[in-house]
Amino acid sequence: MTGELFPRPRTVVTPGAVHVPAWLSEERQRELVEACRGWARGPVPIRHTVLPGGGVMSVQTVCVGWHWQPYRYTRTAGDVNGAPVAAFPDWLVRLGRAAVTEAYGDAAAGAAYTPDTALINFYDSGARMGMHQDKDEKSSAPVVSLSIGDDCVFRFGNTEHRGRPYTDVALFSGDLFVFGGPARLAYHGVPRIRPGTADPATGLSGGRLNITLRETGLG
Repeated sequence: MTGELFPRPRTVVTPGAVHVPAWLSEERQRELVEACRGWARGPVPIRHTVLPGGGVMSVQTVCVGWHWQPYRYTRTAGDVNGAPVAAFPDWLVRLGRAAVTEAYGDAAAGAAYTPDTALINFYDSGARMGMHQDKDEKSSAPVVSLSIGDDCVFRFGNTEHRGRPYTDVALFSGDLFVFGGPARLAYHGVPRIRPGTADPATGLSGGRLNITLRETGLG
């Protein structure tokens, strides 16, 4: 969120998990929104992922670099249209490295970070994300999470189970959240978003985009 009356501080939520408010400029947010719109059109279009038990996720997802389907990564989208997933661009690698450097204050850690996939989730006013772990990757490198659009409540928990203890963090448009190290396998989710809080200047007049960068470790 830009132009805040009371700027929010950078926060270490738990060791390895860092919240950096207002990290993305308004211009960079607009650029990311346009990129996401392009990826949403294909070659593998944005969709509601169908879970193995038949449930359908309320968020809409599109992937870059590798295609995620529960609970594995593939190069082609066999559960959608069979097309190869969009390539992961170099500029997104650079953004991920800058994010890790910013969150951890460690240029070497940032330089070593080489994300090769992005999962992009779009939340409309009724979408939610249950508590889960990001554990389909073979790499233990951090997850970089970027928020654009409507504010949300981001619930960041422990590594053992979905219940307490957890911390609810308010994520606004432009915020960065990185979790790695001892927090890499923490359960996390989004119990709700706050409709109507998006700034149209970012290019997204409603809903929330969440872009997560990851290293799959798949080579």
